[in-house]
Amino acid sequence: MRNQLKTWMKESRSIVFFGGAGVSTESQIPDFRSADGLYQAESEFSHRPEEMLSHDFLMNHTETFFRYYRAYILHPEALPNPAHCALYEWEARGNLAGVVTQNIDGLHQAAGSKRVMELHGSVHRNTCVGCGASYPLSFMVESEGIPRCTHCGAMVRPDVTLYGESLEQEVIGAAVEAIRGADLLIVGGTSLVVYPAAGLLRYFSGDRLVLINKEATPFDHKAQLIFREPIGKVLKETL
Repeated sequence: MRNQLKTWMKESRSIVFFGGAGVSTESQIPDFRSADGLYQAESEFSHRPEEMLSHDFLMNHTETFFRYYRAYILHPEALPNPAHCALYEWEARGNLAGVVTQNIDGLHQAAGSKRVMELHGSVHRNTCVGCGASYPLSFMVESEGIPRCTHCGAMVRPDVTLYGESLEQEVIGAAVEAIRGADLLIVGGTSLVVYPAAGLLRYFSGDRLVLINKEATPFDHKAQLIFREPIGKVLKETL
């Protein structure tokens, strides 16, 4: 199967990679939906991660939101893994049309990828809700309590899509266009059960769908190749 994937990637003119949390776990970024992530959140904060990562929780329990966010969502020490690096290599060769990611860690860009569509935003972008001033990840990491704008004193919030908020339509549009134009779609590290992101797969009309995920997904019956191995290992061996 690896030789088949490698051949397809060489033949393809427009590869799109669609990735989820499983891509980042190989960089030691825990999936907050895992059993460990749920246990940590509920034992320390008495709330589930999905509740704390919601717009309502940010507005009504702001200080707790930022305590959880800094402790469990920010991982400034994380580095790109072989999956990120392999995708950059394929982009450099001219085969990869883009990366559509549900992750917010910016590791695809850290590996060198330029065509990245971040469905849920990025921890590297933070904006003052008052004057609109922009702040880097380091500001959020180094601040304490509720981060405040140095210009107007209003709250600075991460440019990430929280539960209860809509995805950026411009990013969704770019992702749809990329997937619709792909002749090879590789999906990795996602259970494909979280919508609306998972719904983007319906725009793929090609006949080369590859799934790389440790567990079964609702789209397995549509795939031509399925790997139950680490994403980094599979993609590294295509180079």
